[in-house]
Amino acid sequence: MSTTFLRSTKRLRSIGFSLLLLSLAALWGCQSSTSRLAYMGVPTANGIAAFRLNNDTGAFTPLVASPYTAGNSPGPILIPPSGNFVYAANQTDNTISLFKIDPIVGSLSEVTPRTPTGLSPSAMVMNASGTFLFVLNAISASISVYSVSAGTGALTQVTGSPFQTAQNPVSMAITPSGNFLYVVNADLASVFAYSIAGSGALQQTTSSFQVGLGARGIAIDSGGKFVYVANSSDNTVSIMNINSSTGALSQIPGSPFATGTAPISITVHPSGLYLYIANLGSGNITAYSIDSSGFPTAITGQPFGAASQPVFITSDPNGKFVYVVSQGAKTVATFAVTTSNENGATLGVLTSTRSASTGTSPAVSLAITK
Repeated sequence: MSTTFLRSTKRLRSIGFSLLLLSLAALWGCQSSTSRLAYMGVPTANGIAAFRLNNDTGAFTPLVASPYTAGNSPGPILIPPSGNFVYAANQTDNTISLFKIDPIVGSLSEVTPRTPTGLSPSAMVMNASGTFLFVLNAISASISVYSVSAGTGALTQVTGSPFQTAQNPVSMAITPSGNFLYVVNADLASVFAYSIAGSGALQQTTSSFQVGLGARGIAIDSGGKFVYVANSSDNTVSIMNINSSTGALSQIPGSPFATGTAPISITVHPSGLYLYIANLGSGNITAYSIDSSGFPTAITGQPFGAASQPVFITSDPNGKFVYVVSQGAKTVATFAVTTSNENGATLGVLTSTRSASTGTSPAVSLAITK
């Protein structure tokens, strides 16, 4: 067999392999346009559950190697705007795990060492540019702030961090502008406002703003106009205007408004037109349409039924679905959102379509790639 023939054969094999890679890449590109990735903490398994999420149907499909090992009792999960990493707050270890997301299959690989934070990290938020990560520490009553490396996802604590807040904080939210951070305190039935400096440093801006008893979940609309707080003991939701210059809050006329029993988590539809509230006690979802002034009107047919003990609710980035995490049923359920009034349909109505098992009791968190 001639040397020329062998070289030609190797060249053909190389070309064939390259074509195969290009075909796989093209196939992946097609799949990525129809699916996203979703990650959830599973504290009892000390792991992160991972799913492929179908954009068209809202179906969750567990990844083969899921769950992925994290620290002890991972709770809050966060994906930065880049979609390259996952952060998990380990509530017993008092650390943050950083994972790289495999761009092809969505699997996770942890980057060590873990980053220390305060005692019992209970919530995480990030600014829209992905430059700062804010971690709420329930037991140490503080907010740890980290600058984020765009290339590696590594965290570096900013000067002055951690920043103290009132005892027993439970949740927080950041404005889309990244200028203000709001922290909910259940014991004081209050929301505390902080301005965010260019360095990431926090400064409390005003005295606390009173909300209802047992304040828990908090959400801000995509336009940065309103703050919503679920009051679990009062069975109400407080709705407040945001002063875009100062961050000060003012209650809209008629607030607070009725919900189901023990509201615990809130999500605002990406359009800003609908508000959905998960009620832990009554096992259902309160739904409101929201006008330009922030005033809510109950959507026909609500409350919508959910599985037992719904503890977390979030909207899909494309606005087609709402997802509800249930600790009682150990599921994450998909609800289709009615966004067209074709044939007289009522806008904002939720229709349960399917649910997926989480295998064990999930954390009060679910993060989805954009």
